[in-house]
Parts: sequence; C-alpha cells; structure tokens
Amino acid sequence: MTLTGILSYLAFINLTGFAVFGIDKYKAVHHKWRIRESALFAIAILGGSLGCLIGMRVFHHKTLHPSFRIGIPMILIVELIAGCVCFIPSAIVRHTGRILSK
Repeated sequence: MTLTGILSYLAFINLTGFAVFGIDKYKAVHHKWRIRESALFAIAILGGSLGCLIGMRVFHHKTLHPSFRIGIPMILIVELIAGCVCFIPSAIVRHTGRILSK
C-alpha cells in the first residue's frame, strides 16, 4: 500500500470515529437506539483512535467511563508506537540508501 493510500485510510477511519461518537451522543440525548461500545472500540482499534478521542472531547461523550477515558488514549499510544516501528526504519532507508543492520 502506498503512503497516499495509508493516509487516505487513516483520514477516513478517523473522520468515521469522530462522527460515530457524535452520532452516539445525539442518540443518547434523544433516548434512541445506541451504537455498541464494542463498535466504538473497534473503530479506534482499526486506526481511528485519534478521531474517537477528539469526538469524545468535542461531544463530551463517554468521558466519565474509565474504559473509554483510559482505553482510547492507550489505543492511540499503541498505534503511534506501531506506526513509528513500521515507518521510521523504512524512511531512514529511503533517505540514506543504506539498509539498517540489526
């Protein structure tokens, strides 16, 4: 997958995470059928943790639930570390032209 494809996917999944938190907040206020918490976490795990976290803050939704207050930021941290582990070495190789030794 190209860098453009990865960035497009991340933009899409984070906008989705943001929107889903807003939709679930709307449904909570209007006593309508809610989005499952497992679905909210699934979006975060699939790469939308930043959008979910911003949605939590903007819509003041799920901010009192410890599983969300701690879980979503932890997923974001893991995703950032994974991104660094996956992309920084290949960026160094592209920049220097040398393969990193182990």
